[in-house]
Amino acid sequence: MPDDSVLTAAVRKAGGEGRYARIPYLTAGCPSPGGFWDALGELCDNGADIVEIGVPFSDPVADGPAVAEAARLALEEGITLRWILEGLSRRRYPSPLVLMSYANPLLQYGWREAAGAGRGGGVAGTAAGSLRLLAGAAGEARIAGFIVPDLPLEESAPFREAFAGAGADLIPLVGPNTTRERMREYLPRAGGYVYVVSVLGITGVRQGLPPEAEETLARARSVFGLPLALGFGIKEPSQLEGIRNPPDAVIFGSALLRHLAGGGRVRDFMRPWL
Repeated sequence: MPDDSVLTAAVRKAGGEGRYARIPYLTAGCPSPGGFWDALGELCDNGADIVEIGVPFSDPVADGPAVAEAARLALEEGITLRWILEGLSRRRYPSPLVLMSYANPLLQYGWREAAGAGRGGGVAGTAAGSLRLLAGAAGEARIAGFIVPDLPLEESAPFREAFAGAGADLIPLVGPNTTRERMREYLPRAGGYVYVVSVLGITGVRQGLPPEAEETLARARSVFGLPLALGFGIKEPSQLEGIRNPPDAVIFGSALLRHLAGGGRVRDFMRPWL
């Protein structure tokens, strides 16, 4: 992957300042369709080095109650991937943006247009065409990367190739059950940063970091030259105190969504991280 990834640069910049890069996760349409754009801007203005935007999906198998509920409410409000990309194309934000989505919404984005083009290729050709249309829209929206939790490495080539055409990284996820050998398979294809999942399970606030999180970080550090971002279960900086194998970045989502759902302000949530 190229060395000029804006995501890699953003995390490295934070490290040069002697701190973790801050990567909040915000479900599109949360806390409301209009309020989402305000919250996104406020995150950028209050210390977010990168923002992950969650694409609402009806079967979020990797997500805990807070993220799943935010997705359900967003879907009821009619929030779609197209709504997200069209909205982002009309706005400018100073922090790099990453879309976190399950594979289905990404594949479906331009499916009808690609199928109607009549160029043959069957399902695989339609999928590739749909992903190219998605990549074009993502480029206009200045999306810097994608995270696709349910996308197997062996099926990722069409996604990766389409996103690369838009200058966007496909960010790998590794977890406690990812062996060093499996991580090496991701190595030639990884870009931006590596999402290190702290625990086998779903997203959601936890009281502390499980012991396997440090082991996973150490294993990933021995393989990847990219920055490591730790996610799942992070709610406050104190959870990282005394960690021997620290990440380069920290991802937090469920705690932020609960804060916003309760009427809290972005700047109050972000203050402990500054």
